[in-house]
Amino acid sequence: MKEILNRLINQESISSDEAKTVLVNISAGQYNQNQIASFLTVYMMRSITIEELRGFRDALLELCIPVHFKGYNSIDLCGTGGDGKDTFNISTLSSFVTAGAGVNVTKHGNYGVSSACGSSNVMEYLGIKFTNNKDFLKRSLDETGICVLHAPLFHPAMKNVAPIRKELGVKTFFNMLGPMVNPAFPENQMVGVFNLELLRLYGYLYQETDKNYAVVHALDGYDEISLTGKTKVISNKSETLFEPEDLGINQIDASAISGGNTVKNAADIFKKIIEGRGTEAQTNVVCANAGLAIATVKQIPHQEGFELAKESLMSGKAKKSLDKLIELSSA
Repeated sequence: MKEILNRLINQESISSDEAKTVLVNISAGQYNQNQIASFLTVYMMRSITIEELRGFRDALLELCIPVHFKGYNSIDLCGTGGDGKDTFNISTLSSFVTAGAGVNVTKHGNYGVSSACGSSNVMEYLGIKFTNNKDFLKRSLDETGICVLHAPLFHPAMKNVAPIRKELGVKTFFNMLGPMVNPAFPENQMVGVFNLELLRLYGYLYQETDKNYAVVHALDGYDEISLTGKTKVISNKSETLFEPEDLGINQIDASAISGGNTVKNAADIFKKIIEGRGTEAQTNVVCANAGLAIATVKQIPHQEGFELAKESLMSGKAKKSLDKLIELSSA
């Protein structure tokens, strides 16, 4: 590790194999906490290369507890976090809206590290059970259209990193990795990233896969379609600049999508929106994201996906999906 750290501090990069080896060694407990913290900190001060990101991804996928769901053609809606915007839980809400529209969702998530409230914080508060039991997860998919993959249960290798990330309290390259290491290996992916550089890296890495994907970054900094301005979207079919007008809706103000600063507050906002009682801005931003996810799986225009998302939310299908998952969790 000392040699790797010296090279990184001298602005050198490491190969995919070296990056993979470091994470495998971290998981094996071969480094102390100071070495791990130093390694994470280096990447807060310099850009990550595509080779490094590929190596980190490959390590986590190799070390994870896999749960394959063949034949479900599922999608994961997941943002990197780390955009510093503290919005309400848009991608989690969008996941239930997507499931309500009849598209299977294998939702990968975690507790908030660099934000007040991550997807797992809200779902746990609402009464959703976290497990890596495949039978329960398959039943969740069959009966609700969604299953929740709480990252720590599938990535035990990262137990040496979790407390350090929590103590650092700022985004690290693990924020960049989260969406890419879903243990269900979904066939489809909608990912939000926190800057244009990472959008480019994700675009390159997803080109190497056979997934249907959409990687998004709002140009004013959000790791999702925010409707506060233009959003760059890279998919396996095209590279476009999306604006709210494309869906026939208005641009919104950032304050309209701010989230709760406590888990209770975030959960209250979540419940209000999924019950169809959200503001027009909240409803539109959820449906814009869910709509792109639906469109990605069904290979239809975003506008069509948006209409299917609105129908799922306003008809109560999204809430039914959530209620059933909570019911299964309490059985």
